[in-house]
Amino acid sequence: MFSLFQKFKEGLAKTKSTLVHEIKRIVTLSPKLSGASLEEIEMALLAADLGTGMTDQICREARKAYETQGRAGLDFLEIARREVEKSLANAESPLIKLPGAVTVVSMVGVNGTGKTTTAAKLAHRVQSEGLSAILAACDTFRAAAIDQLKLWGQRVNVPVVASEYGADPASVAHDAVVAAQGRKADYLFVDTAGRLHTKHNLMLELMKVHRVMDKKLPGAPHETLLVLDGSTGMNALNQAKEFNKAVKLTGLVITKLDGTSKGGMVVAIHRELGLPIKFIGLGESPEDLQPFSAKEFAAALFSE
Repeated sequence: MFSLFQKFKEGLAKTKSTLVHEIKRIVTLSPKLSGASLEEIEMALLAADLGTGMTDQICREARKAYETQGRAGLDFLEIARREVEKSLANAESPLIKLPGAVTVVSMVGVNGTGKTTTAAKLAHRVQSEGLSAILAACDTFRAAAIDQLKLWGQRVNVPVVASEYGADPASVAHDAVVAAQGRKADYLFVDTAGRLHTKHNLMLELMKVHRVMDKKLPGAPHETLLVLDGSTGMNALNQAKEFNKAVKLTGLVITKLDGTSKGGMVVAIHRELGLPIKFIGLGESPEDLQPFSAKEFAAALFSE
């Protein structure tokens, strides 16, 4: 467990150092919990993209602790850690696995969030747990995306079903389901093209890819994971809302948290949408994609 906490701590270092530094500075300067110091703390929490709901909750609990126990009860970092952990308690959810059948996982999101890499890392992850996986290159708009997935396939030793650049993504998805069934694979990870949530025609095309898979294997995709870039902060919320309208999302994967000070967006987005956070990306290597843990996340965010 130590190494997992270490991973979270290193991955969230940017958010944590800014946040903890600010809170300690404010609390040290103002031993009494004045309106002004509370306002400053509020600004620090909002700057980390924890969102207004979570920020209000933390400040309310801090005020309560201060009123009942005075300065002694005001361990602000501990209060914040506890409230964030509580808020994320039902955010944890393992990847679905169908018994004795292919589990199809569709990776969706806007351009540049890390879908291709995430699909490959997830395939690597399930293989390291003794299960078999196949990757499907359904981002046929970019020749580079097909090549990138093939490279990842070689790197993590996972077969890739692909067609040529410009092929119909739905037909690639169909062939991938057939291949996964034929090989009795445990998982099929489908890398879809990055699309802006505002582009209606691209959203329709994504729905078609899902329809075709469902026709070939009823119930597929069994997981639809929205990959969000952690550094976009609260802008990711609109993406999540729009994708959720088009294709029923079953969970979120939040990447690039190691490169941002806006790690609090994980909390805000979960609060807003109630979607489980399946995995978070805390670095470049395949092992840096970790199942989400509310306890480790909250501790890493507010540890001294």
